Amino acid sequence: MTIWERVKSALSSLPIPVVESVYIPTSGGNYPDAFIVYFLVSAPPDQHADNIETLTEYLVQVSYYDKAGLVNMPDIDGLMKTAGFTAGNRVEIPYNQTTRHFGLAMEFSYLEERI
Repeated sequence: MTIWERVKSALSSLPIPVVESVYIPTSGGNYPDAFIVYFLVSAPPDQHADNIETLTEYLVQVSYYDKAGLVNMPDIDGLMKTAGFTAGNRVEIPYNQTTRHFGLAMEFSYLEERI
């Protein structure tokens, strides 16, 4: 399973759109009231053996956007932790006047053994 499939699978139970990299509304469409965008930040190797990468630590950013604010955010942390991710840094995204969304960017890491 790829890292993108892992994130999508972890968040698939949420009743809002979850997309990779960027949310692009359909032609003439509007942004939904709430949605999630995720992307890979980095994937440095953590360990090598005999010049072969044996551990990789993936760092992904999951950004939650909501027109109603962040108070009633779904339990993204819990879903990601259940899927084996470790929570990291959080940064509030400035209010977007164009789309009228509040946002929160959350980093999660995932350590994968590569054999």
